[in-house]
Amino acid sequence: MSDDYIIETTALSKQFKGFTAVNSVNLKVKRGTVHALIGPNGAGKTTCFNLLTKFLEPTSGSIVFNGRDITRMAPADVARLGMVRSFQISAVFPLMTVLDNVRVALQRPVGQSFHFWRDETMLDQFSDKAMALLADVGLTDYAFENAGDLSYGRKRALEIATTLALDPTMLLLDEPTSGMGREDIGVVATLIHRVAASRTVLMVEHNLGFVSDLADTITVLARGEVLAEGTYDQVSKNSEVMAAYIGTPE
Repeated sequence: MSDDYIIETTALSKQFKGFTAVNSVNLKVKRGTVHALIGPNGAGKTTCFNLLTKFLEPTSGSIVFNGRDITRMAPADVARLGMVRSFQISAVFPLMTVLDNVRVALQRPVGQSFHFWRDETMLDQFSDKAMALLADVGLTDYAFENAGDLSYGRKRALEIATTLALDPTMLLLDEPTSGMGREDIGVVATLIHRVAASRTVLMVEHNLGFVSDLADTITVLARGEVLAEGTYDQVSKNSEVMAAYIGTPE
């Protein structure tokens, strides 16, 4: 595996009781870039994402991350190596402040755990770092609001801040704009630009237009296989990609 690539799959496949969801996918993500894995509904994007982050075991094939074979590793072990993911559904503590959500997350890299019945002053040591992370995702003005009161887009920003608290070298975003209105989509696009400045980002998306200004490389899946790969200009003009998204005229 070249040092240019942070993650590489070889012939990655996943079958469910005879149904092939991902079929012999070869994927290379270049270090320090934004890479989008896109495709229409049912293309195998989320299955592929779950294979990469080890929430599913592959039927066959291999996954190498930062020079290590992680094909049979557990998700927690992969996270400790620096590959951290978000999920389609935003996951925050709604009755805690935005700041406290991040302060709790910051304990994990130093091997601590927070007991909710204990004095929260134990979190004070993480306040400066937490505020810096909130600044990174544009949430400084919301630090002392309850997380449950945020808009959906800002909840996603908070989730990314808690993910960044684990200091990942590679951040994986699962459908970051799912269920969002136009204003929230703009917030998340700006956020991804910010966090990608110092790390590799791989995102799963169905919206080709959303990734047009964000992704350095786009891999298009259809029926579990790689249909096309390249820049936005290259894949958006590919006739097979257009057929997969809008259908072939009869």
